[in-house]
Amino acid sequence: MASAYRNAGRVSDESESDELMFDVEQSDASSVSGASEPTSDSEDGTTTPVAKLVQLPAELRNRILMLTSRGVSHRQRHLLNDLSALLPHTKRDTKLDTKSNNNYNSSLNALAELHSCNYIFFLEARKHAQDLYLWLAGAPNGPTIKFSVSNVHTMAELGFEGNVLKGGRGIVVFDKSFDGVVQGEEVRGLMREMLKGVFCVPKKGVRGMKPFIDRVIGIYGLDGKIWIRVYEIRDGKDKNEADGAAEGGKLLEVGPRLVLTPVLVQEGSFGGPIIYQNSLFVSGNQIRKEARVQKASKYAAKRNQVEEKAVKRKALGLDSGTQRPRSAVDDRVLFG
Repeated sequence: MASAYRNAGRVSDESESDELMFDVEQSDASSVSGASEPTSDSEDGTTTPVAKLVQLPAELRNRILMLTSRGVSHRQRHLLNDLSALLPHTKRDTKLDTKSNNNYNSSLNALAELHSCNYIFFLEARKHAQDLYLWLAGAPNGPTIKFSVSNVHTMAELGFEGNVLKGGRGIVVFDKSFDGVVQGEEVRGLMREMLKGVFCVPKKGVRGMKPFIDRVIGIYGLDGKIWIRVYEIRDGKDKNEADGAAEGGKLLEVGPRLVLTPVLVQEGSFGGPIIYQNSLFVSGNQIRKEARVQKASKYAAKRNQVEEKAVKRKALGLDSGTQRPRSAVDDRVLFG
């Protein structure tokens, strides 16, 4: 029994010494950290350390919500599939019904918050998919840029020679027109930042992303439009080249192709005052209306020619209503 009490006393002494050492180490750590660590006071008067919230940089938190409206064509649907396959930091959602819900801007912001996305890439089809518009917005505070999409060609449509691996990153290249140094084109700088947030893939923090760069996304400004092309970076010498040719990299187009025409820029996310509007933009409805007017003018010109011809014949007495006598050498007289 004495040995048992002796062992129990030894264990208790060791535990007390360990607690004292832990208290000393904790006090040393608190003295080293000083007042930099935040603490919270509880009801009993004790203070407990509070963990710091580490916020990632903005470029590492970019997530893109991609979706379309109802009524898109197969080519427009394949365009969104190609873009989502090229960009691993995107999240897809089902088609949005814009006809039954007029206040669909709040629905888009709610979907972006649900998927933890800070950019919205929304393709809206109008007039039975004859017109396609791209709404590019920053959620939830904006801004919002509306583009008209034209000259759409998907990857499988043209059979491009290039090929890239899924999940890779790319180099985004802008030409000098996006510097915003030209007077009256300051909005190009805003468009550059919005397109950069969409097409630039974060270095880390994206599920399924591969640690290599194998593509170039070229964004060019020409004739008041934005032309987007995607190329593969291929190293080495091609099989068709001669044996003595030097090895080097080249670019092969992958697709898709699309052309964006800026329409307007809003201050908020799918709302707010309009801070820029393209006065040179002509909508698809206006183009189709002018085509119908031109076609109708051709028909009206033909009708006027027929009416003028009838008036001339009547003035010459050719349409008096009396039948002209047949000549003796008429075929109907000779051959009955």
